[in-house]
Amino acid sequence: MQILKSLYINQLFYWWLLGMAVCSFVSFFVGWLYPVAVGLLIVLLLFLTVDIFVLYSGKDGISASRVLPEMLSNGDENYIRIKVASNYRIPVRLRIIDEIPAQYQKRDFLIESRIESFSEEDYTYSLRPVQRGEYQFGKLNIFVLSPLRLVMRRFVFSDNAAVAAYPSFIQMKKYDLIAFSHNPFEYGLKKIRRIGHTMEFEQIKEYVQGDDIRTINWKATSKKAQLMVNQYQEEKSQPVYLLIDKGRSMQMPFNGMSLLDYAVNSTLALSNIAIRKQDKAGVLTFSKKVEDRVPANRQAGQMQKIMNALYRIETNFLESDFNRLYVEIKQIITQRSLLILYTNFETTDALQRQLPFLKAISKNHLLIVVFFKNTELNRLIDKKAENLNDVYDKIIAEKFAFEKRLIVRELTRHGIQCVLSSPESLTIDSINKYLEIKARGMI
Repeated sequence: MQILKSLYINQLFYWWLLGMAVCSFVSFFVGWLYPVAVGLLIVLLLFLTVDIFVLYSGKDGISASRVLPEMLSNGDENYIRIKVASNYRIPVRLRIIDEIPAQYQKRDFLIESRIESFSEEDYTYSLRPVQRGEYQFGKLNIFVLSPLRLVMRRFVFSDNAAVAAYPSFIQMKKYDLIAFSHNPFEYGLKKIRRIGHTMEFEQIKEYVQGDDIRTINWKATSKKAQLMVNQYQEEKSQPVYLLIDKGRSMQMPFNGMSLLDYAVNSTLALSNIAIRKQDKAGVLTFSKKVEDRVPANRQAGQMQKIMNALYRIETNFLESDFNRLYVEIKQIITQRSLLILYTNFETTDALQRQLPFLKAISKNHLLIVVFFKNTELNRLIDKKAENLNDVYDKIIAEKFAFEKRLIVRELTRHGIQCVLSSPESLTIDSINKYLEIKARGMI
């Protein structure tokens, strides 16, 4: 009974049957074909017996396991490894069907390969999650075919396993390496000129070639009878809060992910860089009320707290209350801080409703508003108009794109800095703005 459950007929077997059926039919008119049809039937039964015997000659013909990462990185390619070992005495063919999570709706997953006798092989495939949460893997099915390929034997491994998809820690590590590399500019980070000495004094030291001559301390030089220079260090422990709008405006999709998920990934990467720069990083999320508060800190374990908070973020599809955000900020953030607000405005009317609260926030803190370009509009604008409807579409798209530029101009006019970014460039643009603020000593 166990053999029948794991035994499957392969396509080649039905081609044999079709050939015998054709020979049997034609033998009604050509008599000598009847013995050929009988001979084919005998050969098929013989081969079938041999094939089944080869596949079931050992209990553990194939052993396999699925190797999953501890967690998945949202929006990135995550690699899943399948380890297969063959205990057959002859080379066999494999058809590997892994039951991947239902979120992908992928029903045609198949890896076909050939494995030598008493050997091991590794097979790798990638999955790109586009939403945070738990991903449930099913069973790992491996179908084995002998060289005769008449039937298949099914092996089942790896019972159900669940892996959580967290905000993009792969992107976080990538930009961590870039931001602290010797040549970050080739990766998209901008070279920013420091303006004056917006740094804290550290010590007086002897001049060495390459030191800035503008830092020469002439009093110390006269006492020591040799050139002495002041050494400075960047100001540290400055609070940096990442504010994430969870309202319905952040649910617009792009490349399979919502704008909220892009903001979450950017927040994780930027928080890590801020802590590495010795600043304090914190997170606030809001919609109708402020939630998921992580106070700014740079102690050990702060990044884990931020990641856990970002993992739980969900929207209620309501319009965000910026007045409530202003009240909460005034109560819980008493020290002047850098506030980076991830939100989205599609029209100037939407901005005007929230502008009084943004202006109130910017009076006590350095506020940067980060919102999104609508890249679909750019495709319509660049598309060649072929009929009257296309002309109307281009005009409307250009109007909305112009409104985005008006929003930037309006925020700048009120002294509020802003970043208008496409979703795929959000992280690098946010990091560039943060490094610019640090270089200019604006907080």
